[in-house]
Amino acid sequence: MKGACLVDAENDKKRTTVTIYGQQYTIKGDEPPEHVLGVAEYLDQKMKEFKEHNPYLDTTRLAVLTALNVVDEYIKLQEKLDRYENEGRTDVDGERG
Repeated sequence: MKGACLVDAENDKKRTTVTIYGQQYTIKGDEPPEHVLGVAEYLDQKMKEFKEHNPYLDTTRLAVLTALNVVDEYIKLQEKLDRYENEGRTDVDGERG
């Protein structure tokens, strides 16, 4: 995915332009452009995959259902990480818990 990055001189915020599902968005924040582009690319891919299985959804419903799916993935991963850390295994940084 291609994108552009500019730095806002007033507050050092980075502006990264991304394309998600055919629409351009300018994202303003502190994250490196590579991170923003990666997130946008992941979301774009998820929307396309969801559309393949649900071809009659309009863009708004597609976006909401994709968001629900991605948040579900996130919560399951967070729960798995919590269980992993609570079992006395190493934490995210690799230190013993």
